[in-house]
Amino acid sequence: MSRTLPLAGPWRRREKGRRKQPRSPGQVLALLGLAVLVALLVAAMSGSVGLSPRVLLGEWPSPLAWQVWWQLRLPRLLLAALVGAMLAGSGAAMQGLFRNPLADPTLLGLASGAGLAVALWIVLLGGAGGSLGLYGQFLAGFLGALGVCVLVFALGQRQHGQEALFTLLLAGLAINTLAGAMGGVMAFIASDEQLRQLSLWGMGSLSHALWSATLGALIGIPPALWWLLRCARGLDLLQLGELTAHGAGLDAPRLKRHVVMATALGVGLCVALAGIIGFLGLLVPHCLRLWLGPGHRLLLPASMLGGALLLIVADTLARTLASPAEVPVGLLTSLLGGPYFLWLLLKRRARC
Repeated sequence: MSRTLPLAGPWRRREKGRRKQPRSPGQVLALLGLAVLVALLVAAMSGSVGLSPRVLLGEWPSPLAWQVWWQLRLPRLLLAALVGAMLAGSGAAMQGLFRNPLADPTLLGLASGAGLAVALWIVLLGGAGGSLGLYGQFLAGFLGALGVCVLVFALGQRQHGQEALFTLLLAGLAINTLAGAMGGVMAFIASDEQLRQLSLWGMGSLSHALWSATLGALIGIPPALWWLLRCARGLDLLQLGELTAHGAGLDAPRLKRHVVMATALGVGLCVALAGIIGFLGLLVPHCLRLWLGPGHRLLLPASMLGGALLLIVADTLARTLASPAEVPVGLLTSLLGGPYFLWLLLKRRARC
């Protein structure tokens, strides 16, 4: 019987450096869910007006504390959780759909298209007041995201392999550039009030999260998340190639339409409500994919919980770092995403 020689030198270090995989999907989701609950509790207590745990756990609060909790903090926390879950979940789904780890709503121009549509609504149509203006902004974001997603998807369909990857990245770059230029035109012709609204919204912010906006997110985003979760098995089959997936009984065109529509609905609402929050749809799924593997039946719900966790933490920092002023939350997520990209490049270069 052969004996296994003990590891020595660099092999021992490599073995020690391996991360232990989680025992079960339930443990991973429970851990992430617990982290989200803790982040919600800390975020609820943090801000210009501090709220004690006793107030949050049921003690009758003062009128000021109740007003802060019910009218300002609770809808903002719910909106942060929903937007973070939608952006990260759609990023994971887009990466699986295009079989491209760089695919996300921002890099492929989806958020830029939704953002341009909302800018057109605000400047050219005056962002009509009342509920018409609110839901018209939702509709504009949805149509903009849907149009860009269908365009990029159609371009990628005609290519294969590395050429498809190159085409997708070029299409996303072109759409981002075009949307940025047209957004600059809108900013040039906008009034002072519209210009300030566009500037703050373009950096990504949850400062206007009232119940009127959060209710729209509560109505539109959970169905989009559920729709994406229903596509998890199909996305796993799609990684084997369309021909193999078709042999296993997958209707690939139908799956692609479902992912496109769910992503456009959710991301359009997110951009309309919170502006452009960059890198969240790339950073969270990519990190979790390295930890959990490529299986979408675990990756999709884990990405949704991870996205909610990251945006809740980032928004809490945005509210407290420069209190009583607020830092746009999109700036914080970009400050995380940019160094992460550089770290990936340096790590890949070190391997070569």
